[in-house]
Amino acid sequence: MAVDVIGVLHRTDLFRSVPAEVLADLVASSRLRALRRGQIVCTTGDPGDSLIVVISGQLKIVVRSADGIELTLTFIGPPGTLGEVSIADGGPRSADVETVTDSQLLFVPRQAVRAVCARVPPAAEALSVSIAATLRRLTEATSDLVFLDLPRRVAKMLVSQPRSNAGVIEHQLTQTEYARQLGSTRQSVNLALRGFERRGWIEMTDGSLSVRQPEALARFAGL
Repeated sequence: MAVDVIGVLHRTDLFRSVPAEVLADLVASSRLRALRRGQIVCTTGDPGDSLIVVISGQLKIVVRSADGIELTLTFIGPPGTLGEVSIADGGPRSADVETVTDSQLLFVPRQAVRAVCARVPPAAEALSVSIAATLRRLTEATSDLVFLDLPRRVAKMLVSQPRSNAGVIEHQLTQTEYARQLGSTRQSVNLALRGFERRGWIEMTDGSLSVRQPEALARFAGL
């Protein structure tokens, strides 16, 4: 079944206010790519010449040290976008991007995005808001790494995850993936999770994690 690319663009914060006919022109100048799970989308230092829109699937944004230690900054699914900073300043990519699942991505040329922002003022404002949100998220993450111990960082992450009505975290991550996002090790994350489970705050069964007492986790994290 064909993907409604314009419909996905209309769901993004950046292009929500852009008329459909303008989006049609934007799509015509863009490139739609299908990637398999585990493929590299771009790496640190690559030219920041396009905005990437997640049409389907999921991406992870990571930075790596010289000796290969990985820190996951965030995960992005549809209708998420990335590359707004490069759209603004023309600089290179500042992180590596990989597919977590089979994905379809729309690569929108930088100049095409800037032309839309010049033509539709709310889009330009949305671009500024998106860049500010990225800065706030990274500032908060840095603060957490410095001021919160690992169990509290784990608790904060669990509370922030989308959950079903039964408390099951919708986008399940492995403990290794949690560790990479929290700047720790799988063993340390497992120890924290087991402590929460003994308190009855969470339940772990067959690769699924359910939050039973979100209020207790939030208090523990200082939220």
